[in-house]
Amino acid sequence: MNNNKKVLCLNKVIKIYKNNNKKILILDGVSLEFEEGKFYLIIGHSGSGKTTLINILGLIDSFNSGEYKIYGKNVASLNDFELSKLRMKNIGYIFQNFYLDPNLKAYENIIVPMCINSEINFKYRKARALKLLDSLDIKERFNHFPNELSGGEQQRVAIARALANDPSIILADEPTGNLDEENEKIIFEKLKKLSKDGKCVIVVSHSNNAKKYADVIFELCNHTLKEVNCENK
Repeated sequence: MNNNKKVLCLNKVIKIYKNNNKKILILDGVSLEFEEGKFYLIIGHSGSGKTTLINILGLIDSFNSGEYKIYGKNVASLNDFELSKLRMKNIGYIFQNFYLDPNLKAYENIIVPMCINSEINFKYRKARALKLLDSLDIKERFNHFPNELSGGEQQRVAIARALANDPSIILADEPTGNLDEENEKIIFEKLKKLSKDGKCVIVVSHSNNAKKYADVIFELCNHTLKEVNCENK
């Protein structure tokens, strides 16, 4: 029996971009649900709308029609402050290009999201950052600037930053796109562990290696999503 809690629900979501007065359909009536404790993989060819979809899930992008709920809250009914608070407390975002501040050390980059979270006392922020780095096997690099770290190390710092406020939802857009095969394996194993720890992990990736970690695979094709049989991954 599946007792996993539903955290994200899309219902008939449509996304259209306008370019020079021309309408470009990206998502056409997408409906799906995501649960805690699962690793979801979204695949599809370049330009199919994967990043747009994950940006909608992360409250970075808007949509034209349909309904999107996070923990039962309809995002359309929330103001900007409420959306920001919901994103800060519940969503951790991992990007392909890391986006670490080059002027901050590894642990300082991780502290940044905590600075807007009043529930984490400033006295404990550094200790929390070091604990997150330790969980990602990179604590000894805490005092290094991004340009002193390898690509794999930078991505682990980026993951730690995404976990800074202990979000229940992890969104990762091509998190291994700039990494070699060894570091790719490390990152996917860390993301898989996060799902096993109860977080809802949603990954966009072109990597075939990602499929072996996924509990559920969706393919974005012809502006909509279809579930792929994991037995064939």
